[in-house]
Amino acid sequence: MLTRSLQFLIVLTVLLLRGTAFPASAQAPTVTESTEEISVSSSDDGAIETRINAIFAEIGALNAVAAEVNEGVVSLSGTVADQADIDRAVSIASRFQGVVTVEQSIERDLSVDRSLSPAIANLENSLRRGWEALPLVGLAIGVFLVILVIGHLLASWAALWQRLTPNPFLAEIVAQAVRIIAVIVGLVMALNLVGATALMGAILGGAGVIGLAIGFAVRDTVENYIASIMLSLRQPFRANDHVRIDDHEGRVVRLTSRATVLMTLDGNHLRVPNSTVFKAVILNYTRNPERRFEFELGVDAEDDPVAAMATGIAAISGLDFVLDEPKPDAIITSVGDSNIVIRFMGWVNQSETNFGKARSLAIRAAKDAVEEAGFTLPEPIYRLRFDGAPVQVKAGTGVTVSEGQAVPAAPSAKTKAAVSPDAQTAEASVLDTRPDDHIAEKVDEERAQTGEKDLLDNGRPVE
Repeated sequence: MLTRSLQFLIVLTVLLLRGTAFPASAQAPTVTESTEEISVSSSDDGAIETRINAIFAEIGALNAVAAEVNEGVVSLSGTVADQADIDRAVSIASRFQGVVTVEQSIERDLSVDRSLSPAIANLENSLRRGWEALPLVGLAIGVFLVILVIGHLLASWAALWQRLTPNPFLAEIVAQAVRIIAVIVGLVMALNLVGATALMGAILGGAGVIGLAIGFAVRDTVENYIASIMLSLRQPFRANDHVRIDDHEGRVVRLTSRATVLMTLDGNHLRVPNSTVFKAVILNYTRNPERRFEFELGVDAEDDPVAAMATGIAAISGLDFVLDEPKPDAIITSVGDSNIVIRFMGWVNQSETNFGKARSLAIRAAKDAVEEAGFTLPEPIYRLRFDGAPVQVKAGTGVTVSEGQAVPAAPSAKTKAAVSPDAQTAEASVLDTRPDDHIAEKVDEERAQTGEKDLLDNGRPVE
């Protein structure tokens, strides 16, 4: 951390020196020239020539240039260091009143000493001005450090941000934002203090372009980060809630700054990105313990469906785990070629009853009651036609006989096999409708052992 701070101070010092020394030295030899015409007391050629040569003599880069005027035509000759000086001499001469045109035969002096002298002079001037600006640069660095320390201390005031924000995640984000703002404010004030406003504009402009490019590059990451903030505010579920997020089902382990961790019903960990969770359809089975189950049974088309519905409802109501309120119910969903389909519905308390086992035992109870009451659960019937010898098909048995052949007797009902003690134990386990808390216990154990940061807060309401 100390090394990074030293590196940042060195970079800041270099920037401040460049902002104070180099721009000033570059502007020192520059002469601001008007674009208006230059008037002379007399418009004859001699007066114009004298005035042009006097101006060139006052300009160090053009003191080797001579001008001759004849009938308003200015002829320039001599030597200069670079092409910019040639253009400058032509520009000055062409602005005089009475000048018709300018002919220049100025040559560039390519000698090393002539070309190197201005560069050395500029460097010496820059170093001199930089040395003179060192106290001001030191003051700017001091102001920057003071603002940086104040921002760091303010950002480290965790109790304040936790009181102002809903959760620790947002408190940390606000603290980081305060640090960044302190750096920016300190840098702006330091650059303003040394008068490097142009450099400050260039830095801010470059930072904006770089920030825009980085924003497009990490768009998914930023979206996921913002989704984490919104989920920490919304609190759509609690730890250990049984939820379905789109096609993902399991119990919530924790909500982190990047993903929602689920433990699936088969005991595996599943990480769902928070950007997906924020936009997903979330089904929470835990928020309301009462849950309805439903299943369908078909009876023969000649049977009374209302009596079959009443029989099945009575059998479902007799189960201990089925709630009395809301009461079980049944409706006719469709009428087929040979059957009537009835949908039975009942309610259970998920906190006291295993939903899957409850539905399974309710199906068995309704089926047995309907069959014992004399209703027929129809089987598929197929009519086959063969060219040639006539055949008969025994409906519902799958037995085909030829004409004149005796119809085989229907198979007798199978006798119930003896149940072993192990099978009796397994049957008792099947009939046990208490909820399976194994996954919920595993989630509680993991949360207690890992101690990772969780954005879920039981003190906030669930949306």
